[in-house]
Amino acid sequence: MLAYISEFVGTCILIILGDGVVANVTLNKSGMKGAGSIQITLGWGLAVMLPGICFGAASGASFNPALTLALAVNGTFRWDLVLGYIIAQIAGALLGGIIVYLLFKDQFDATDSPATKLGVFSTAPAIEDIPRNIFSEFVGTFVLVFIILGLGQVPQLNAGVGKILVNAIIVSIGMSLGGLTGYAINPARDLGPRIAHAILPIKGKGSSNWKYGLIVPILGPILGALAAVGVYKLIPWAATVTLAP
Repeated sequence: MLAYISEFVGTCILIILGDGVVANVTLNKSGMKGAGSIQITLGWGLAVMLPGICFGAASGASFNPALTLALAVNGTFRWDLVLGYIIAQIAGALLGGIIVYLLFKDQFDATDSPATKLGVFSTAPAIEDIPRNIFSEFVGTFVLVFIILGLGQVPQLNAGVGKILVNAIIVSIGMSLGGLTGYAINPARDLGPRIAHAILPIKGKGSSNWKYGLIVPILGPILGALAAVGVYKLIPWAATVTLAP
């Protein structure tokens, strides 16, 4: 039970901080409007790192259905916990999205653009090309999961330092690939807040864009995470490489 609560609360905090920084930077009447993509990217990295450090010992701090599935396929996570984790992650993300709306309701009311309002909650492509958008999410999540797995090859890596390094991974992916699809790289991160957008009485909110949301930020990350496990297992990590002088 503690693990499920950890995933629920941790994902909720992740979304409060992550969607919160987007709201802070993009909505009218926010004191930080216009701060730009660098603040958003750094904010999302911190949003993942901080609850990860707090809840790492309790649940492993996955907060990501694609990562949870990947770890189960990798044999380092129990399959009987997978469904409960995913439900907790999506529910936590949904609550986080609702809290962000309650915090920024005045700013949402002052913002005219439906796309900007949806962008606080969920991701969208700069250019809609579904196969290429899926590929973008695939690659971003592949990098995320592969490097998380690869951290296990670092001798005597402290768990806390590992969570800080995950922050670096998120920031790097955002800086390099974020302009393509908004780098969901986490189905719960997109699905939970998108549901919040759909059910909340947001003034002039427009469509929740389920045609995109039910495909790209779900399918791309899951496929990318599973591919990362497959490639990781192909590498003979224990082999000793001798370099010629």
